[in-house]
Amino acid sequence: MAASGGGETHVAVLLIELGAILFGLGVLGRFARRFNIPVIPLYLLAGLCFGQGGVLSLSASHDFVQVAADIGVILLLVMLGLEYSADELRSSLRAQAPIGVLDGLLNALPGAALALIAGWGATAAVALAGITWVSSSGVIAKTLGDTGRLGNRETPAILGVLVIEDLAMALYLPLLTALLAGGGAGKIVLTVSIAVAAVTVVLVVATRFGRHVTTLVSARDNESLLLGVLGLTLLVAGLAEELKVSAAVGAFLVGIAVSGTVAETAVEVLSPLRDVFAAVFFVFFGLSTSPGQLLPVLPLALALAVVTSGTKMTTGFVAAKRAGVKRRGRWRAAVTLIPHGEFSVVVAALAVAAGAQAKLGPTTACYVLITILIGALVHKWPDRLRSEQSTPR
Repeated sequence: MAASGGGETHVAVLLIELGAILFGLGVLGRFARRFNIPVIPLYLLAGLCFGQGGVLSLSASHDFVQVAADIGVILLLVMLGLEYSADELRSSLRAQAPIGVLDGLLNALPGAALALIAGWGATAAVALAGITWVSSSGVIAKTLGDTGRLGNRETPAILGVLVIEDLAMALYLPLLTALLAGGGAGKIVLTVSIAVAAVTVVLVVATRFGRHVTTLVSARDNESLLLGVLGLTLLVAGLAEELKVSAAVGAFLVGIAVSGTVAETAVEVLSPLRDVFAAVFFVFFGLSTSPGQLLPVLPLALALAVVTSGTKMTTGFVAAKRAGVKRRGRWRAAVTLIPHGEFSVVVAALAVAAGAQAKLGPTTACYVLITILIGALVHKWPDRLRSEQSTPR
């Protein structure tokens, strides 16, 4: 009976904490809309207040919130994929392939250089290169949805950069994992080959056999459609993660594969779930960060954030320019790519757990928070620019 009572107490505390988190997020959302400010930084700051070393630690709900945060990223990416077709994905990838190379050079090199200058070693340099390379698909998807920019001219260029980054990470993660484990050249080649094969299969299924995927999840009632799309998305994302491929890639490509009226209905039924779990994702990031560890690495993280904000803006501007987008849209693409997030945290966690430079953890947390805040502060700036006059072609 004692054990049962203890279990009931734990469940009660769990429900209280979850209720407090969700209610608090609702209050923050209303506050943000009332004063017309971005809500994502408020979610992050709330997490910092109630995480490790914060005002009050929420321990009972930690594991549940962590899983909910992972689902939040997956839902953000599948919803992003539902907005676009396989043909749009193919054309975007072809158009933005050169930008992918530019993106890697501009944004990975600052991280690698800083790690080497700081004397952290070659393995930490490879890890920090990945941390500064990839923008946050989750944060950017949330921003595009909240600002109503999913249909903008510059959005396909932004998505092209994000997809190329996620596909590149499918090769980078196995390489980094092998380096951290101390594997030889043979092991590295094997893990990267498996990742390439997995990405290729998912891409082919999404772009060539999308109609079959649509038929598979299609249903007459919204409940069955919701369960079908959500279940397939989580299944593919989980398999992708197991094969050391980004779960974000798997979720995004499921969204790409579903088309027509099925995709339109899926957007409607999944939107409330996305909003709940995406909010939890941003809170969890703050919960997993100790404010006391951020101050010593703040100057380093701030310098890195300023440099890579500039390089990310260059990437976005050039990508939108290549797509024929006018001046205001180019700057919107530029500032949209600034935030870093979930992938940077994953890389840092892998590196620190494997015994790499311990400062990577707090440096990455501080760096990610700064880039998200910078992105939130400047995301409306391009709208104040005068639009270019239309010129005849």
